[in-house]
Amino acid sequence: MIGIIDYGVGNLFSLCSSCKAIGEEAFVSGDASALSKADRLILPGVGAFEDAAKKLRDTGMADFVRQQAAAGKPLLGICLGMQLLFEKSYEYGCHEGLGLLKGQVVPMEGRLPAGLKIPHMGWNALDVKGGTLLTGLSGQYVYFVHSFFAENCEESLAAVTEYGIPITAAVEKGNIYGCQFHPEKSGNVGMRILRRFAGQEKTV
Repeated sequence: MIGIIDYGVGNLFSLCSSCKAIGEEAFVSGDASALSKADRLILPGVGAFEDAAKKLRDTGMADFVRQQAAAGKPLLGICLGMQLLFEKSYEYGCHEGLGLLKGQVVPMEGRLPAGLKIPHMGWNALDVKGGTLLTGLSGQYVYFVHSFFAENCEESLAAVTEYGIPITAAVEKGNIYGCQFHPEKSGNVGMRILRRFAGQEKTV
């Protein structure tokens, strides 16, 4: 059973529908007691890092997520949810993240070659570097929408995608996973990734 964390940010019900489409029991909740009963957790998110981080703290979800991750429960951050796993973000200032993974979130502006559109929006291929969640999926296309990305995260780097420069596409460390792209918007490949996270498809 997958618990999708509701802290006021993200397209939660689309993600919930995708989980149910692969035959996985899933629910959306902002209640720690209910979420603690889930076998796996997903931290979604769209919008601004500072606002999302504040909502996580204000709802008590920040401490809850840290506790669940420390206890070994599988946790998947998606898009902004992945960025929140890191130590900090330099999105319009400097803001503290959950600190579950080493690294920072930085703007694409000033780092991409001139002429490339920001936000990075559309289908890009995965170049898998490690981990288990994306094993065998190098060259597969997934859907991105973002203007910021994680760097200095070699310790957990699982995949990059090329957008003028190598952009962190996925991370993995132990029971903590993150996708900068949206699995729920990435067709059959995205559904396969969700099935793997749900434990339906084993990887090595």
